[in-house]
Amino acid sequence: MADRNAAERPARGGGSRDRDLAFFASLLLSGLALGPVLSHNLCTVLKVPHDPVALEEHFRDDDEGPVSNQGYMPYLNKFILEKVQDNFDKIEFNRMCWTLCVKKNLAKSLLLITEDDAFKVWVIFNFLSEDKYPLIIVPEEIEYLLKKLTEAMGGGWQQEQFENYKINFDDSKDGLSVWELIELIGNGQFSKGMDRQTVSMAINEVFNELILDVLKQGYMMKKGHRRKNWTERWFVLKPNIISYYVSEDLKDKKGDILLDENCCVESLPDKDGKKCLFIIKCFDKTFEISASDKKKKQEWIQAIHSTIHLLKLGSPPPHKEARQRRKELRKKVLAEQEELERQMKELQVANENKQQELETVRKKLEEAASRAAEEEKKRLQTQVELQARFSTELEREKLIRQQMEEQVAQKSSELEQYLQRVRELEDMYLKLQEALEDERQARQDEETVRKLQARLLEEESSKRAELEKWHLEQQQAIQTTEAEKQELENQRAVKEQALQEAMEQLQQLELERKQALEQYEGVKKKLEMATNKTKSWKDRVAQHEGLIRLIEPGSKNPHLITNWGPAAFTQAELEEREKSWKGKKATE
Repeated sequence: MADRNAAERPARGGGSRDRDLAFFASLLLSGLALGPVLSHNLCTVLKVPHDPVALEEHFRDDDEGPVSNQGYMPYLNKFILEKVQDNFDKIEFNRMCWTLCVKKNLAKSLLLITEDDAFKVWVIFNFLSEDKYPLIIVPEEIEYLLKKLTEAMGGGWQQEQFENYKINFDDSKDGLSVWELIELIGNGQFSKGMDRQTVSMAINEVFNELILDVLKQGYMMKKGHRRKNWTERWFVLKPNIISYYVSEDLKDKKGDILLDENCCVESLPDKDGKKCLFIIKCFDKTFEISASDKKKKQEWIQAIHSTIHLLKLGSPPPHKEARQRRKELRKKVLAEQEELERQMKELQVANENKQQELETVRKKLEEAASRAAEEEKKRLQTQVELQARFSTELEREKLIRQQMEEQVAQKSSELEQYLQRVRELEDMYLKLQEALEDERQARQDEETVRKLQARLLEEESSKRAELEKWHLEQQQAIQTTEAEKQELENQRAVKEQALQEAMEQLQQLELERKQALEQYEGVKKKLEMATNKTKSWKDRVAQHEGLIRLIEPGSKNPHLITNWGPAAFTQAELEEREKSWKGKKATE
């Protein structure tokens, strides 16, 4: 556990050197060979002075056994890694790490690439992997590397194929280890149709760009400074230098062109039989170069100009800057995912609380619904009782209406009898006695009609009082509860219809009464005509005034008004008749 913690502690400094040293420490944790030979070789590669005495002192034994119980990692951190500077050859360092681990982990028989190509993939993995132990390369960086290799091989990128690969990717892993990456590239899954030489050249090109920081390379003609002759050289452009060699194997280096922010590159016109010329101006020297064609010339000018511009800005090479941006983007996405997960958890907790609140509200609603059901049951029971009561009242109203119809029929019969008597009075034109008898009969008919009118008035008053009572009961029933309003409205409409029918019956009775009065007026006129014919009998009739009174024209004094129209005598005549009746009653 102590060795693992020591390996996971970040080394001092920064950049790719710390990544290489951390990767080396991870190899040591894998149980590889340790000892003085490894320490000596490591010090040689890293250009650190080797101190064998410190190694022996760290692992010395006494009578009780080994003094150090912390293993090799504390010695490695204290006496080697902490002394490392930036002047060591990273390729040689990677070669050493590769040598330590390749035999144990690499299955050569299954690969379609050489061991040297596998080493370059191994170094590229160390550059693109995440800064945590154990080292892995995430799917985004795998896609970036495979695109680079496909572009270098001149093929087309198969995004659908990679998406299918990602679908089958093991969800339990965040990425691939270095040996899984080598197997992925070495089995030719994403380079089908390409020969080994093409794949090897593509790996080498990507290795040069990502690891050796080669921004551009190729053959061009260079003009000498002393002899002024033109010689073909292999040029290699890096972030701060252009090196040129005899050939592309990079074995015979002929010189360097040091670049800084003061350098510039310009196009030159064709001269001395040379075409596609451009010049690189530095602080103390200028270099005239001829490209093979105009396209290559423009590409080189643009590449050198971009390199100088990056030096002015102090920016890293494009691929390193792009890698850093991708890493920052992944961190940002991861942070956003973590924030989203946190928000989802908060929402889930809030949702659970809301569910509990909703459950409480649901229970309350169920209780309220139960209470409402009980109240509805009571209301329905009350409604049934009211309906029964209203049914009883309607039955009673029907009975009353039948009685009224019987009374109307009876009154109609009486009216027929009255009309018969009126017809009998027509015989009074012939004889006075018959006229007198008819007059007496008319008086009797008048009294009968008056009694009938009084009875009809009483019945009308009784009916009106009953109707007012019904109307009052309706108003009280409407005010009892708003919930029963609609039902009461319907019942009130039924009662109003019954009232309307009763009013119509009353109006019919009123009409019949008026017709009876008109008939009475006709009889009265006939009696007046009979009176005119029997004036000679007036004195005789006057003697018997207490028994019969001839029908005469009405007095000009105001007549009494009844519910059925004007009365047959005035108030004064009524008082005179009352005095006469009282006097006769007193004498009797």
